Amino acid sequence: MARPPLMVLLLVLALTVWALDQLSKQWALASFVQGEAEPFLGRILQFTLVFNPGAAFSLGTSFTPVLTVIMASVSIAIVVASTRVRSSWWAMSLGFLLGGALGNLTDRLFRPPGFAHGHVVDFLMLPNFPVFNVADSFITTAAACLMVAAFKDIPFAGGSRAHSEEVDHA
Repeated sequence: MARPPLMVLLLVLALTVWALDQLSKQWALASFVQGEAEPFLGRILQFTLVFNPGAAFSLGTSFTPVLTVIMASVSIAIVVASTRVRSSWWAMSLGFLLGGALGNLTDRLFRPPGFAHGHVVDFLMLPNFPVFNVADSFITTAAACLMVAAFKDIPFAGGSRAHSEEVDHA
């Protein structure tokens, strides 16, 4: 697949993930009370509204501005790298990662307590696992996809054309 369609694929996926994340967070804010669990699939999946100032697993709660800069930097790096993507697998993976990063970055920038200090809205709860959101789900999916790309040796921006086409059709 040629580069422009792959870049478009990456950006469309990122925008879709970002929109799903933001819409689901608005729904959660309108539907749930902070800290109260609402069963959805019994104890397997519950909704509980929390506001996370930290990163994954609430790490780094006192470093919210640093996390904001890191998320912005990762987002910029993905957009720059998108011009070199030659694999639909990488375009999909980076689209998921960019959309998830932008979803949580949006919270950091525009949610209380203030610009670059905003807390991320989390509302999905599984047993024995931290509360998370749609953006986090796509970031995790992207990480799994990137591990598959590394394991299968799927080229990002090079390799032979025959190998790239072979991988894209696998």
